Amino acid sequence: MSQESVVYCAGKGKFMKKVFSITTLVLISAILSAHAADNMKAFPPPEKGMVRYVLQLPKQDDESAFKVELIVGKTVLLDEQNRYFFSGKIQQETIKGLGFTRYNVSQLGPMAGTQIAVDPNAPKVNRLITLGGEPYLIRYNSRLPVVVYAPEGVEVRYRIWTAEPEMKGFEKG
Repeated sequence: MSQESVVYCAGKGKFMKKVFSITTLVLISAILSAHAADNMKAFPPPEKGMVRYVLQLPKQDDESAFKVELIVGKTVLLDEQNRYFFSGKIQQETIKGLGFTRYNVSQLGPMAGTQIAVDPNAPKVNRLITLGGEPYLIRYNSRLPVVVYAPEGVEVRYRIWTAEPEMKGFEKG
Protein backbone atom coordinates (compact mmCIF):
# COMPACT_ATOMS: atom_id res chain seq x y z
CA MET A 1 0.00 0.00 0.00
CA SER A 2 1.47 3.34 -0.98
CA GLN A 3 1.84 6.29 1.38
CA GLU A 4 -0.75 8.24 -0.66
CA SER A 5 -3.45 5.62 -0.08
CA VAL A 6 -2.75 5.58 3.68
CA VAL A 7 -3.19 9.37 3.84
CA TYR A 8 -6.34 9.13 1.74
CA CYS A 9 -7.82 6.43 3.98
CA ALA A 10 -6.98 8.38 7.12
CA GLY A 11 -8.63 11.47 5.63
CA LYS A 12 -11.66 9.41 4.64
CA GLY A 13 -11.95 8.09 8.22
CA LYS A 14 -11.99 11.65 9.60
CA PHE A 15 -14.59 12.57 6.99
CA MET A 16 -16.75 9.59 7.98
CA LYS A 17 -16.46 10.50 11.68
CA LYS A 18 -17.67 14.02 10.88
CA VAL A 19 -20.58 12.68 8.81
CA PHE A 20 -21.48 10.26 11.63
CA SER A 21 -21.28 13.06 14.26
CA ILE A 22 -23.46 15.41 12.21
CA THR A 23 -25.98 12.65 11.49
CA THR A 24 -26.12 11.77 15.19
CA LEU A 25 -26.71 15.41 16.18
CA VAL A 26 -29.48 15.79 13.60
CA LEU A 27 -31.13 12.57 14.79
CA ILE A 28 -30.94 13.61 18.48
CA SER A 29 -32.42 17.05 17.75
CA ALA A 30 -35.22 15.43 15.71
CA ILE A 31 -36.01 13.07 18.61
CA LEU A 32 -36.02 15.94 21.11
CA SER A 33 -38.27 18.01 18.82
CA ALA A 34 -40.67 15.09 18.46
CA HIS A 35 -40.62 14.59 22.25
CA ALA A 36 -41.42 18.30 22.80
CA ALA A 37 -44.19 18.10 20.20
CA ASP A 38 -45.64 15.02 21.96
CA ASN A 39 -45.66 16.92 25.26
CA MET A 40 -47.54 19.81 23.63
CA LYS A 41 -50.37 17.46 22.60
CA ALA A 42 -51.37 17.41 26.27
CA PHE A 43 -52.01 21.16 26.25
CA PRO A 44 -55.15 22.21 24.41
CA PRO A 45 -55.13 25.21 22.09
CA PRO A 46 -56.14 28.45 23.82
CA GLU A 47 -59.79 29.37 24.02
CA LYS A 48 -61.09 32.44 22.20
CA GLY A 49 -59.63 35.60 23.74
CA MET A 50 -56.71 33.72 25.31
CA VAL A 51 -53.07 33.22 24.32
CA ARG A 52 -50.93 30.16 25.09
CA TYR A 53 -47.32 30.90 26.08
CA VAL A 54 -44.79 28.03 26.01
CA LEU A 55 -41.33 27.96 27.57
CA GLN A 56 -38.97 25.00 27.13
CA LEU A 57 -36.22 25.29 29.74
CA PRO A 58 -32.65 24.15 29.04
CA LYS A 59 -31.35 21.13 30.97
CA GLN A 60 -29.34 21.92 34.11
CA ASP A 61 -27.03 19.60 36.06
CA ASP A 62 -28.88 20.23 39.35
CA GLU A 63 -32.37 21.47 38.54
CA SER A 64 -33.32 21.52 42.23
CA ALA A 65 -31.09 24.61 42.57
CA PHE A 66 -33.29 26.60 40.14
CA LYS A 67 -36.76 28.14 40.20
CA VAL A 68 -38.75 29.91 37.48
CA GLU A 69 -40.59 33.13 38.31
CA LEU A 70 -43.67 33.78 36.19
CA ILE A 71 -44.18 37.51 35.64
CA VAL A 72 -47.58 38.61 34.36
CA GLY A 73 -48.64 42.15 33.51
CA LYS A 74 -49.23 44.84 30.90
CA THR A 75 -47.08 47.63 29.51
CA VAL A 76 -48.71 50.96 30.42
CA LEU A 77 -47.71 54.61 29.81
CA LEU A 78 -47.24 56.08 33.32
CA ASP A 79 -45.09 58.34 35.46
CA GLU A 80 -41.75 57.02 36.75
CA GLN A 81 -42.28 57.86 40.42
CA ASN A 82 -45.26 55.85 41.62
CA ARG A 83 -45.42 52.10 42.17
CA TYR A 84 -48.28 50.32 40.44
CA PHE A 85 -49.70 46.80 40.32
CA PHE A 86 -52.65 44.88 38.92
CA SER A 87 -54.97 42.61 40.81
CA GLY A 88 -55.37 39.13 39.42
CA LYS A 89 -53.88 35.72 39.95
CA ILE A 90 -52.15 32.76 38.41
CA GLN A 91 -53.84 29.42 39.01
CA GLN A 92 -52.02 26.11 38.70
CA GLU A 93 -54.01 23.29 37.09
CA THR A 94 -53.03 19.63 36.67
CA ILE A 95 -54.15 18.13 33.36
CA LYS A 96 -56.22 15.06 34.20
CA GLY A 97 -54.75 11.71 33.27
CA LEU A 98 -51.30 13.09 32.44
CA GLY A 99 -50.09 14.91 35.52
CA PHE A 100 -48.79 17.83 33.45
CA THR A 101 -49.18 21.30 34.93
CA ARG A 102 -50.53 24.35 33.16
CA TYR A 103 -50.90 27.87 34.54
CA ASN A 104 -53.99 30.00 33.95
CA VAL A 105 -53.94 33.77 34.35
CA SER A 106 -57.20 35.42 35.32
CA GLN A 107 -58.23 38.67 33.68
CA LEU A 108 -56.14 41.45 35.18
CA GLY A 109 -58.21 43.52 37.59
CA PRO A 110 -58.01 47.24 38.16
CA MET A 111 -54.58 48.84 38.44
CA ALA A 112 -53.69 50.39 41.79
CA GLY A 113 -50.65 52.24 43.04
CA THR A 114 -49.08 54.82 45.27
CA GLN A 115 -50.11 58.47 44.97
CA ILE A 116 -46.86 60.41 45.08
CA ALA A 117 -47.35 63.90 43.64
CA VAL A 118 -45.55 64.07 40.31
CA ASP A 119 -44.67 67.12 38.23
CA PRO A 120 -47.51 67.31 35.68
CA ASN A 121 -44.93 68.19 32.98
CA ALA A 122 -42.80 65.11 33.72
CA PRO A 123 -42.72 62.75 30.74
CA LYS A 124 -44.57 59.48 30.96
CA VAL A 125 -42.78 56.23 30.17
CA ASN A 126 -43.82 52.73 29.16
CA ARG A 127 -43.59 50.42 32.18
CA LEU A 128 -44.44 46.78 32.68
CA ILE A 129 -46.98 46.76 35.50
CA THR A 130 -47.25 43.29 37.03
CA LEU A 131 -49.55 41.42 39.38
CA GLY A 132 -49.25 42.55 42.98
CA GLY A 133 -48.04 40.29 45.74
CA GLU A 134 -45.16 37.89 46.15
CA PRO A 135 -43.20 36.51 43.16
CA TYR A 136 -44.86 33.44 41.64
CA LEU A 137 -42.12 30.78 41.70
CA ILE A 138 -42.46 27.34 40.16
CA ARG A 139 -40.25 24.26 40.03
CA TYR A 140 -37.57 24.16 37.32
CA ASN A 141 -38.15 21.15 35.06
CA SER A 142 -36.46 20.93 31.66
CA ARG A 143 -38.31 17.72 30.76
CA LEU A 144 -41.71 19.41 30.40
CA PRO A 145 -42.66 22.77 28.92
CA VAL A 146 -43.95 25.59 31.12
CA VAL A 147 -47.34 26.44 29.59
CA VAL A 148 -49.25 29.58 30.56
CA TYR A 149 -52.68 30.61 29.29
CA ALA A 150 -53.38 34.34 29.56
CA PRO A 151 -55.96 36.78 28.20
CA GLU A 152 -55.04 38.61 24.98
CA GLY A 153 -53.17 41.82 25.77
CA VAL A 154 -51.55 40.37 28.89
CA GLU A 155 -47.78 39.86 28.76
CA VAL A 156 -46.11 36.80 30.28
CA ARG A 157 -42.40 36.92 31.05
CA TYR A 158 -40.11 34.85 33.24
CA ARG A 159 -36.97 35.06 35.30
CA ILE A 160 -34.70 32.21 36.42
CA TRP A 161 -33.70 32.13 40.12
CA THR A 162 -30.60 30.23 41.17
CA ALA A 163 -29.53 29.03 44.61
CA GLU A 164 -25.92 29.44 45.64
CA PRO A 165 -24.12 26.08 45.70
CA GLU A 166 -22.74 26.77 49.20
CA MET A 167 -25.05 26.10 52.13
CA LYS A 168 -24.68 28.27 55.19
CA GLY A 169 -25.58 27.53 58.79
CA PHE A 170 -27.34 29.58 61.42
CA GLU A 171 -25.53 30.78 64.47
CA LYS A 172 -26.82 29.51 67.80
CA GLY A 173 -28.14 32.07 70.13
